[in-house]
Amino acid sequence: MSSNASNASLHTEPDTAPTGTSGPVEGLRLAIAQPDDLAELLVLQRCCWVQEAIANDTLDLSPLRETLDDLRESMSTWQQWCVRRNGRLVAAVRAREHGSGWLIGRLMVAPDQAGNGIGSWLLAYAEQQAPAETAYYELFTGHRSTSNIKRYERAGYALTDGDNAAADSVRLTKQRQAVLCAR
Repeated sequence: MSSNASNASLHTEPDTAPTGTSGPVEGLRLAIAQPDDLAELLVLQRCCWVQEAIANDTLDLSPLRETLDDLRESMSTWQQWCVRRNGRLVAAVRAREHGSGWLIGRLMVAPDQAGNGIGSWLLAYAEQQAPAETAYYELFTGHRSTSNIKRYERAGYALTDGDNAAADSVRLTKQRQAVLCAR
């Protein structure tokens, strides 16, 4: 995993580190997901995807069907991060290489914490973790999730045609900006 030293506001200390301001709101701590986080992560995921189910008029969403064992298995194929606010799990995201892209998934923020910039902050962090050779970022959301689509478009993503999208979902991509090195 790469790191971005220029973004000092993104701390990745273990959750046992002293609480402080490390994100858009007081008391946030970002850490790599641990096996002990998974049960709480599953509850957060279900809370967050209920809104998606309502927006897309279906309960047949993989985040609502995932089990604790599925989450455990995903730790071997995805990099996953959790955000805690004063000890409470309030957000999470996962990402992995996908061809020449960086697939970002399961970006979630507890409904009562939404609107504070945590999701945008976490999306930017996930993008920063992409390997140097990554050409673009990729994510998916429900085709009726208009607020998510608008949010991703504000972050520079564009709706993209592709066969990769599951039924009732849309694919969004964002070209990675070239990083200029000072000499």
